[in-house]
Amino acid sequence: MTAHSIPAIDVEQMHSDRWVTRWLFLCAAMVFAIAVIGAITRLTESGLSIMEWAPVTGILPPFTEAEWRRLFALYQQIPEFQQNNPDMTLSEFKEIFWWEYVHRLWGRLIGVVFALPLIWFLLRGKLAKGLLPHLLALLALGGLQGGIGWFMVTSGFSERTDVSQYRLVLHLGMAVVIYVYLVRIALGLRHPRREPSPDRRAIILRRGIMALLALILLTMLSGGFVAGLNAGMIYNTFPLMDGRLVPAGYGALSPWILNLTENLAAVQFNHRVLAVATTLLALALWLWGRHLHLAPKVRGLLMILAGFALVQVGLGIWTLLAVVPVSLGALHQAGALVFLTLALLTLFHLRPARGL
Repeated sequence: MTAHSIPAIDVEQMHSDRWVTRWLFLCAAMVFAIAVIGAITRLTESGLSIMEWAPVTGILPPFTEAEWRRLFALYQQIPEFQQNNPDMTLSEFKEIFWWEYVHRLWGRLIGVVFALPLIWFLLRGKLAKGLLPHLLALLALGGLQGGIGWFMVTSGFSERTDVSQYRLVLHLGMAVVIYVYLVRIALGLRHPRREPSPDRRAIILRRGIMALLALILLTMLSGGFVAGLNAGMIYNTFPLMDGRLVPAGYGALSPWILNLTENLAAVQFNHRVLAVATTLLALALWLWGRHLHLAPKVRGLLMILAGFALVQVGLGIWTLLAVVPVSLGALHQAGALVFLTLALLTLFHLRPARGL
């Protein structure tokens, strides 16, 4: 088929798809950023500094001293201030306020950057067939995520001195779902065709990458429990925990299942085990892939994936030994998302004729 025989509508759709792809990648990058901002908000204990849910008026920060004092007075009513920060000054309150404010403002900005171009693409007929339901689902998930964020924050208003670790993990998990969804759709538009691997054993490799992706997600969620319980502030040695491989208090809670989400020693130990298992699986898949006839891009991705697994686990150990400074904690969160993205890319390029 010559270039002149290609229908004009196909060329126009390809051009439209390029712009839609760029837009989706931009939204994914913004979700990536807000996940890191959220980690900083958690590490600086700023998440409870704004006690009002004001989706519209909350866009503007305080401009007067009277407004600052009003917001500070609200914060002084909750247990976090009364038990953890009774000597906090207004100046110190402003420091934690700004991180939570930026976190919420960035979330609103993501909504605008997603919704307005969506309306424009829809009205101009620029969306590929079958894409709209996915975009509407993403819009709904984004709105739900805002509600989950407030649901998380309210858990720290009455008896707790911090937000619920369960709600924190739910909030993190939804952010990851939205990020993966955005990246997957964008990749499908950018690479509508695939180059099938000549090696049938690549099917096994694909299943292994799927297992790796699931393990990365599980490790990230377990990290949410570590963050939610401040479990990284104890047992700051590696590989032993107080001289033991398995900490003495691992199964101290009853019923036993509570140890997985409420026992600080068990939560940190589980995160360590999952991180090491994830790294070993990434290395094993790279070694397995070296014996297969794979496309050069896939071979390169497997090598990068294995290398980054070592970087991420090393960064996690460094963060632990340093007792979780904000900079390293945020970098570790970013590293987890990069690791997840690499696994998703590898899986995508191993996809069958249809589906992920």
